Amino acid sequence: MKKLNQIIKKVLMEHVDLPMSLVEKVKVSKEMEYHLDNKISLSENIFRIYSEKYFDLINEARELYNKNLLRLNEEDSWLVESDLGKKVVLENGNEVYLDAPMYEEDIWEIITEAKHRGKNVKLNSPFRTPGGPKKFAVYVKTPGGNIKKVTFGDPNLRIKNASKARAKSFRARHKCDQKKDRTTAGYWSCNVSRYRKKLGLKSSRSW
Repeated sequence: MKKLNQIIKKVLMEHVDLPMSLVEKVKVSKEMEYHLDNKISLSENIFRIYSEKYFDLINEARELYNKNLLRLNEEDSWLVESDLGKKVVLENGNEVYLDAPMYEEDIWEIITEAKHRGKNVKLNSPFRTPGGPKKFAVYVKTPGGNIKKVTFGDPNLRIKNASKARAKSFRARHKCDQKKDRTTAGYWSCNVSRYRKKLGLKSSRSW
């Protein structure tokens, strides 16, 4: 029975981690071709997150997927089924991308250093806190210009956002669509998956 469970788990993991592949030969961009040739999944998009190239690839994959021309694993399917990368025009005429609340200046702020209690820290770059009291912490700048350390995540619970149902339930319970203030624990709990590589999380599914 143990061996059977191991085989089932292996098959499921292989399915989850499958890279993108074309159903039939069609013309694609050189960026998409690169990802296909190198077996890179959409969630492992090589372009800087929320850059124009990043969104272009998401949108191209969405178009192919909707035409049943592209096979995607579960995580990649979730990305194209969301509104990520779709543009809307605001009343002031500015165009913004949906499902991407972090603006360009915020992305660059991730690598900006600041001082907190006499030591240099990186802003908007969450990290694990083995000593507690929470699972993660992040340094942010408040509207008043001060540096604040925000802690979040129950250290006794595992993040299980690889499950589409669990992720949807979490976002509904915690009203993640309303969490816009990056100086609060709620915002970072809802958006922790954006930093999955850095934090060692298994899934990039929105949480």
